[in-house]
Amino acid sequence: MKKIEVQLCDYSSHTEFVQGYPDGLPTYIIRLQAEGMSRALVGGELTEIVPGDLLLFRPGERYELRIGERGPLPAAKRSGDYFVMCVGEGMDEWWARRERPTLSRIGEDGRIRAVWQQLILEHRRLGGGDAELVALLTRALLAMLDRAIDEAPDSRSAPALNALKMRSFIESRSTEALTLEDIAMHVRLSVSRAGHLFKEHFGVSMIAYLQQIRMHRALNLLAYSQLSLEQIAAESGLGSYAYFHRLFRAQYGMSPGAYRKKRSASSRP
Repeated sequence: MKKIEVQLCDYSSHTEFVQGYPDGLPTYIIRLQAEGMSRALVGGELTEIVPGDLLLFRPGERYELRIGERGPLPAAKRSGDYFVMCVGEGMDEWWARRERPTLSRIGEDGRIRAVWQQLILEHRRLGGGDAELVALLTRALLAMLDRAIDEAPDSRSAPALNALKMRSFIESRSTEALTLEDIAMHVRLSVSRAGHLFKEHFGVSMIAYLQQIRMHRALNLLAYSQLSLEQIAAESGLGSYAYFHRLFRAQYGMSPGAYRKKRSASSRP
């Protein structure tokens, strides 16, 4: 596995800050705006960066970041971001693997930040932490960012970001009792507006997507666990077995029990 060396990694919070590398960066910089606003050099122009914006720069590129240019921001509007500066053949390999935009609006739902926070804490340990663990956490972060870039909307508009936030919220809460009101409230929209926005971006209703996520979990539990059918219904977020049975038969043309028996028989030597 090719080496990745993390030089700096942290969460930065400022009311006033200027950083620039007019002659080109010495490292890769990956930066995710988490709160507030900043401006960064993108495509030769200073561009407004808002929460959810991901910036990617490679060594040799010009870099400029500005916060509170017209005086310090009030504390309530301070800019906060996650960043990592790193080098190494592993980073060169990752960068060369595909084209990525300098600026992407991603639907960050907490999972990326959770990995980033683990990377920050490990790197803060005496001596920079365990080098292998730091590299593995960095690779996990890069993989998650690539997926977020792939799933990012074409537009940096607020509606597009809200659609991504709703999808991530559904995925993270799919095993819980979740209502349309809960999903809409997460992005501070009415139920009707949230439903229209979700279907416009993903082609299915919020309820249909929620059922797809739950049924996928149920299929895995049927195939690989010894839970009862009633327990699988509950663990998948589908509630009662009667409801689970009705949905399953409608989608797969057989009962959950019949599917499990068929799956078990086909896996025997």
